[in-house]
Amino acid sequence: MKYYTVHHHTRYRYDSEVRESTMEVRMQPRTDRQQRCLNFRLEVRPHAQVLTTSDCMQNAIHYFDIPSRHTELTLRAQTLVMVQEPDPLPESLEESAWKELEIDAANGQHWDWLTPSAFARPTPLLSEFAEQFGFSKDQDPLSVISRFNEGIHAEIEYTPNSTAVDSPIDIALENRRGVCQDFSHIMIALLRKAGIPARYISGYIFQGPESRKGADLSSASHAWVEAFLPGIGWTGIDPTNNTYVHDKHIRIALGRDYADVPPTRGVYKGGAKSELSVGVHISETEDEDIPQDLLDNGHWTTRERAEDLGMLGSRPDQVQQQQ
Repeated sequence: MKYYTVHHHTRYRYDSEVRESTMEVRMQPRTDRQQRCLNFRLEVRPHAQVLTTSDCMQNAIHYFDIPSRHTELTLRAQTLVMVQEPDPLPESLEESAWKELEIDAANGQHWDWLTPSAFARPTPLLSEFAEQFGFSKDQDPLSVISRFNEGIHAEIEYTPNSTAVDSPIDIALENRRGVCQDFSHIMIALLRKAGIPARYISGYIFQGPESRKGADLSSASHAWVEAFLPGIGWTGIDPTNNTYVHDKHIRIALGRDYADVPPTRGVYKGGAKSELSVGVHISETEDEDIPQDLLDNGHWTTRERAEDLGMLGSRPDQVQQQQ
């Protein structure tokens, strides 16, 4: 198992005064079977009372309101999280796996994860892209997932700032370049089209000094996919890096696609334009450096469902893209 300390700094600068900023934040790692959030702290400047709730997926949400006028809004999140290596996957699944998925779908199981969503929906370009992989149910679902994972990684170039936070998948498919958000949406759309339940995961990945094609993915929030496999359950796939999820992936929130789980989303009053800057630093922490009370009393149980927080209306300059 690995321990990580994550510092996530977000700053909005406005070219004139704004007022009544209201924002929701999804930066606290989940506690579940694979990981344990030992500590989380969120600081807001200008100072605001930060409240906590959770959504229907048990994602932790922090939210606040700043009624006074301001020209800058800064968020500083710090967390300590323990991550375990997932169980090893088999080389393939039984022939009955497709039938099991079909039965689940007919019974309404995984409905949210099989139907199109805002950013993960079939398009003519996606159908053309899928034809390159020669999809067939002669292969078991796990083999199909691996094929999609390798194909997306090979055909789409990871290029920072090549798409916008609200770009549809056709932008990345047409230009054959994108960021992890696009890789994940394309993968989800392909899997759902094939009848495999798939969901979007926001989080971080610890890359250390290494990077993919010169891009340091540890310098921003990351995104990947989970697919449901009979007999195994939810399995993490990272098409940006052509790998299955391991103990360097830190899960924050899950949803149908990015629209459900942006790191920040909010509104403000005023006609100002904003400039967003984001910095993420992840370091591996030795267990002997962690206070024993955190290991003994960390939030090990899954969060209980609280009253759902309704979505706020959002301006494009108040949300962060996952790189």
